[in-house]
Amino acid sequence: MSRSVSILYSLLVLSGWACAQVLSFPASNPAAITTGAGLNLVQATVMDSNIALIDSLNHSPLENPTIALSKLDLKAPGKARQEYEKGYQALAKKDFTQALGHLEKATAIYPSYVSAFNALGAAHLGLGQSDEARAAFAEAISLDDHLPNSYLNMGCAELALKDYAGAERDITQASSMAPLDFQVKAALAYSQYMNNNYQAVVATADDVHARKHSGAALVHFYAAAAWDAQGNPAYAQRELRLLMKEDPKSPAAIQAKSLMQQLQDEGVHSKKTTRVESGDLTLVSKVSLQVPSDDEDAEQKKKQDQKELAQLNDADALDRTQQDAAGEGVASVATPESAGGTTGYTFHASTDEVAVLFAATDHGRAVPDLDVKDIKLLDGRHAPALVTGFRNEAQLPLRIGLVIDTSASIAGRFKFEQDAAGEFLQRVLTGPEDLGFVVGFSNSILMAQDFTHDSKQIAHSIQAFAPSGGTALWDAVNFAAEKLASHPERQPVAKILIVISDGEDNSSATTAKQAIQRAQSEEVAVYAINTLEITQRSEEPPVGVRALKTLAEMTGGAAFTPGSVRWLNSSLNDLQQVIRSRYLITYKPSGFKRDGSYRRVQVAAEKDGRKLHVVSRSGYYATEKPAN
Repeated sequence: MSRSVSILYSLLVLSGWACAQVLSFPASNPAAITTGAGLNLVQATVMDSNIALIDSLNHSPLENPTIALSKLDLKAPGKARQEYEKGYQALAKKDFTQALGHLEKATAIYPSYVSAFNALGAAHLGLGQSDEARAAFAEAISLDDHLPNSYLNMGCAELALKDYAGAERDITQASSMAPLDFQVKAALAYSQYMNNNYQAVVATADDVHARKHSGAALVHFYAAAAWDAQGNPAYAQRELRLLMKEDPKSPAAIQAKSLMQQLQDEGVHSKKTTRVESGDLTLVSKVSLQVPSDDEDAEQKKKQDQKELAQLNDADALDRTQQDAAGEGVASVATPESAGGTTGYTFHASTDEVAVLFAATDHGRAVPDLDVKDIKLLDGRHAPALVTGFRNEAQLPLRIGLVIDTSASIAGRFKFEQDAAGEFLQRVLTGPEDLGFVVGFSNSILMAQDFTHDSKQIAHSIQAFAPSGGTALWDAVNFAAEKLASHPERQPVAKILIVISDGEDNSSATTAKQAIQRAQSEEVAVYAINTLEITQRSEEPPVGVRALKTLAEMTGGAAFTPGSVRWLNSSLNDLQQVIRSRYLITYKPSGFKRDGSYRRVQVAAEKDGRKLHVVSRSGYYATEKPAN
């Protein structure tokens, strides 16, 4: 290893690291479980002369109780909770021996106590009992394998045991389940480095860097070390520059500046690498018991509503801009900022062919037998030059993403929603090539089930959620739309996002406009089921109702507001009819130019003299062909 990189490691003894865990603390008041009130205990592994996260894990979305709390924990008896509370308090004070006694009692009283086994493992780690810690975390995973924090804990124990391959495997699992938790990705990058998987370190850092990643800039230190280990000091310097740019006031950035100069001065780099061994594990804890008063809750809710309304007004302005541009025919409209280089509605590169998906229903009933002669279509106020294809979307494989709200605001009706959603997907995913996935969201995103054809497995994953925490609706929509678009396809498919939520948002980094633009650009139709209990009608609809209506209408989907959980199944049945009534029409537009303009599309349908209700996207961007 080069002299400069040896200095890099020695300077990074700012505070050591490897993994974090946040445990939900079920206080004596059961309401604390469902409201998200509780202790946040952040554990960090200290590596001697190694790499540090500099306390950023204290802000990890894994502090979200929904991700840390198993539904099994909701059934814990009072005596087990009391012992867990005492053990947790001792753990927070680093009294690991006392914590161990209470947590062993808690798990003896209630052997299905997932949080208690996770805390028990943390106590063992604090006492340097890494094998016992791994056994406790393994028990937590065996009880409930849907919690990323349990896998993160397991990786923590494996790092302490120097089982770097195992640590990378389990932290990879944690990251796949909490895909927007960039502190977990930082943990992943560290485990990949320790396992000599240097290319994977760089890929993880690039993934983090491609998104908003406040507080996670230190991944660039891992990437710099990985590039250096591969004998590439130029790329190592680039990563250090990114760190200094993104987090210039951090201690790591100050050291990075010095290291940059030494790397430049050294000039010659040796490709010899040296393993960085891990040291003893310690715990760093922060305790938070701040439960807001009712007045504070009301004021916070008011501010959140005002923020979401402002975002919806911004999204509505985007819709008006698109309509104005389409009315003028050739007005230039910027490509959506979140499009990521995609083209909106898909064009065949050599033929400028447009594909439009739409749904047609007759008083809520499916109309499965439309013919092209029943359709009238205008593109930029002109009929198509040539219709090249028309078929019922029932002939297309379905790609369905279910995005379900797991926040505390829906706790009272959550069990019914889980059952209804699971049954719905079992009725819909019936084609041999249909695939679906499940995303839960509260303060952050939990990937409960990746793409699968097994509808029973999907239903099982929905049942694993436990409601608690805040609401990151727009983050979830943005992530799920991107996931639908990223799945490799060999043929046209129907990309549908189903959102079950009350429509409120208080935790997203993504705005409503950005999430809608993402769905538009990725050709994802969003169908929303509003779970808000509406006890009385008002002139102005609740913010959540408007949010889901705007999201659905601007993406070519539809919004359903049953008004009561009792009518949820009815709305899901209506949605099933809409999905069965979707069609794909492909055509060549008249006078088409790839000039970046927004072209408005209008679709009408009539069958046996009856006008049908048609839902479709309002238009697309005529983006320019990519340069050769």
